[in-house]
Amino acid sequence: MLQLLVDGLVVGSTVALGAIGLTLTYSLLRFANFGHGELLTIGAYAALAVVGALAGFAAPPIGPFSFGWPLLAALPVAAAATALVALAVDAALFARLRARGAAIVLIIASFGAALALRNLLLFSFGPLPEYYSREIQIAIALVPRSVLGGMRVTPDQAFVLGLALACMAALHLFLSRTVLGKAMRATAMNPDLARVAGIDTAAVIRATWILGATLASVAGVFAGLTGQVRTTLGFELLLPMFAAAILGGVGSVLGAAIGGLVVGLAESLLTPVLGAEYRAASAFLAIIAILLVRPQGLFGKAAR
Repeated sequence: MLQLLVDGLVVGSTVALGAIGLTLTYSLLRFANFGHGELLTIGAYAALAVVGALAGFAAPPIGPFSFGWPLLAALPVAAAATALVALAVDAALFARLRARGAAIVLIIASFGAALALRNLLLFSFGPLPEYYSREIQIAIALVPRSVLGGMRVTPDQAFVLGLALACMAALHLFLSRTVLGKAMRATAMNPDLARVAGIDTAAVIRATWILGATLASVAGVFAGLTGQVRTTLGFELLLPMFAAAILGGVGSVLGAAIGGLVVGLAESLLTPVLGAEYRAASAFLAIIAILLVRPQGLFGKAAR
């Protein structure tokens, strides 16, 4: 039982970071970006490229982890590369369509952008899965097996969970304490009023893309670190991310974070009951049950 909880939290932390970026984009731009999953994949492969470029350096694993300093150096590079791609797609596609005010066109365009980016990655890196490291990890026993089946966690899983929680805490402080964070919140609540008040909404939109892409790249690296780096990585996580955003309440950053953890826990806890082949379905069953009680989501506001 305890092992299922820790496994669910590790998966859920990755989903939560991706769902937060998805929610930020929706809050300000008012459309569901189905290309957001590809930003995770781009971040994962950008980090893989940096790790490969630094492979000539003697870089033993750091402590108990499976990776060395090249992966840590790759994280900010991957974030910057993913942010540049997000800004480029927005400038070339979404910004022009936003001027025409057709939300459905933006959604369809995001499908097209996702397909284009996914196939570009497939062409560039090939269909075979890759790994950041092939070091063998030994799980550390945190709780003995005599207590609810025990709890074991690999150092990489502990790293992912700890850094994901740190990213969420940093995001909360950024949105609540900084001038730009407050401007983003004001623009999300009322873009026209924010513009009249002197807020540079264009700069806020650019900051939103950068922030969402950064979180997506970190989520992509985490997913690759605890699994495989593959071109379908973001596509496979797209539905869980949307489910987390809807479960938490559309537009709520805190809700997206909690929703991601709930999705991860639901998948982990219900898989032994329903079977591994229904892993994704088990999470959606839990979400449906919650939404029947709170249709607006955990932190969403009820419609009036």
